[in-house]
Amino acid sequence: MAYVESRNRATSDPETRREVLAEIESRGIEDVLLWFTDLEGHLKSFAITIGEVEGALDDGMGFDGSSITGFNAIEESDMVAIPDPETFRVLPDGQTGRMICDVVTPDGEPYAGDPRYALRRALERMEAMGFDTFNIGPEAEYFLFKDEKGTETLDEGGYFAQTTLDAATGVRRDTIRALESMGIPVEYHHHEVGPSQHEIDIRYAGALDMADYMLTYRLVVKEVAKQHGYHATFMPKPLFGENGSGMHTHMSLFTDGHNTFFDGDDKWHLSEVAKAFIAGQLRHARELSAVFAQWVNSYKRLVPGFEAPVYVAWSQRNRSALIRIPLYKPGSEQATRAEIRCPDPACNPYLTFAALLHAGLEGIEKGYELPDPMETNLYHLTSEQRRERGIVSLPETLGEAIDEFSQSELMRKALGPHIFDRYVELKRKEWDEYRVQLTDWEMKKYLAVL
Repeated sequence: MAYVESRNRATSDPETRREVLAEIESRGIEDVLLWFTDLEGHLKSFAITIGEVEGALDDGMGFDGSSITGFNAIEESDMVAIPDPETFRVLPDGQTGRMICDVVTPDGEPYAGDPRYALRRALERMEAMGFDTFNIGPEAEYFLFKDEKGTETLDEGGYFAQTTLDAATGVRRDTIRALESMGIPVEYHHHEVGPSQHEIDIRYAGALDMADYMLTYRLVVKEVAKQHGYHATFMPKPLFGENGSGMHTHMSLFTDGHNTFFDGDDKWHLSEVAKAFIAGQLRHARELSAVFAQWVNSYKRLVPGFEAPVYVAWSQRNRSALIRIPLYKPGSEQATRAEIRCPDPACNPYLTFAALLHAGLEGIEKGYELPDPMETNLYHLTSEQRRERGIVSLPETLGEAIDEFSQSELMRKALGPHIFDRYVELKRKEWDEYRVQLTDWEMKKYLAVL
């Protein structure tokens, strides 16, 4: 979005604003929701009347930032949400519009604690290095349960199960209709491995658009499920003994419409740019873990044996590796990409895409060497064999992950000191709250025998 100065604040292009106002009038929109996220990726929203939209587009709308997780303390809490008119969409009810906001300070400066700004900064670094697009294609899985009070499933279907085992095909279909009505293109959908587990894949887009899409996707999935009387959750590991929900994320860098990851002369069809990008993500994977897997529950998913990658390695076909290179098809050079398989769908997409991009760019900038691929099933190797091959694991707990994150110079530089410090504080608090809890497992294991 192009910025110009208007009444001492950075706002969008006047023509785009006029188009939004005209659409609101022509479609008879009754009110407009303004969206942004807190530091952990929770969607925040407030509604404005139609009469306020023009002023909001010009000058933004003020709010109390001290009430938003990870934002400023009360003595410096005044914030302004400036809607990005390029994100204007009409919700499926046909009566409500929504725009996603950039958060600025009262003097019009970008707010250092805004996750969307963190992603914008990452994209600025990318552009300074000669690339113009960071394409993202996430595969966000979720579970459908009978209600929000428990984990009673709707079916016992497995991967690609068809209608008789998949009780929620109609729910997925309605979800897709809702997404497409809001301009979010869907490629395909299917039942996932776990009982009552599903996946809807959005067609790839630039990183900022995709982060915006993911906010909408998560809300629409939940709203449509609720309309059907069910509860949808993006909790990474809601069922013991079953696969958790991941967000396998496909990535590529483009310049002038050309995929810079492809090299037809390379045995893996990967360019030097792609190799250095992947090497950067592998080298910094442990530092990034607290961002792409940010909850205590995330590490219940990241364990061997449930298709979640935990070993820091790459491969072309081996799905036990952290990063996989989808098979090259002649004529599909533009589709060359890297797929990182460790993020989960409950992450903050702005921070996750920013962290992944910075790690890849760090590899390119510093010329990291890509190690050889690991084609062996990494789950079948002993710890000694992995150690001999130099294969490390992701952190096993949120506590370990935040320790790694807190020592990362790359993450401090990538996210900025405000987000970095607040994030460490929030996640350490979550880990401390969890580790003093007594679980049913402990009581059953120890009470009678110790």
